[in-house]
Amino acid sequence: MSLLAHVRAPASTANVGPGFDCVGVALDLWNELEVHEGASEVDESHLGVRAFSRLEAVDGKQFRFVDRISPERGLGSSAAVIALGLVAAVVVGGRDPGPEELLAAGLELEGHADNLGAALAGGVCITRGTRILRIADSAPAVPIALVPDSTVSTAAARDALPDMVSHPDAAFTAAQAVVLGAALASGSAELFAESLEDRLHEPYRAPWAPLLETVRRDLPAGALGATLSGSGPTVVVWAREAQATDCADELGHRYPDVCVLTLGVSPKGAHAL
Repeated sequence: MSLLAHVRAPASTANVGPGFDCVGVALDLWNELEVHEGASEVDESHLGVRAFSRLEAVDGKQFRFVDRISPERGLGSSAAVIALGLVAAVVVGGRDPGPEELLAAGLELEGHADNLGAALAGGVCITRGTRILRIADSAPAVPIALVPDSTVSTAAARDALPDMVSHPDAAFTAAQAVVLGAALASGSAELFAESLEDRLHEPYRAPWAPLLETVRRDLPAGALGATLSGSGPTVVVWAREAQATDCADELGHRYPDVCVLTLGVSPKGAHAL
């Protein structure tokens, strides 16, 4: 039974405050997939297999997934699984398309281009439709993920968003998003700290992520700010690099029932091993 492909894909945190539905950051936490040649019963409903099947036939193949990214936590687990299937398929097919071509192939399955764009391209990305603007290898701060045991349905969290927001809230968030883009492109920690407040989605998702306001009310030393990761409930605390270890230790002491992960930003997206 020969190995046809061995690939991995990163977790991601999307939105990053005011970057609603467009900003995604690849994180150093990985799912993996091995595709072997050999007849077996394939679960064609599996998201990664469905992604693979969009580019290559699944007949005569075996799929072995290693899942390290917890689902429904706001860390882009579904995007990572889709990226695995897409990249494995092009490895098997002997092709080398760019991330944007793969995004177009998988977007119907994912529905969230910000997560999938980052999972495919790595680094810090702004995604618009099927266009991926990869603007940096890293972020101006170290992401520390606080992952509760609870889960959040992305669909339910999106249903909580209002059909309309006030003009002042829209204008405020637009300005914040511009500052966020400047911070990410320039690597400025000071601009980044100023950019993280949002009025477009985070206030409406707060009931599913009570940890966000708790953390924001008393940020640990070295933390620049905190954002809801995707739809939550995971919260990302962004720490200055020199103080990231102490910041993570303090968060661990404060929230012993929460999984604290210092992840870092991955400059690489999904790729073959």
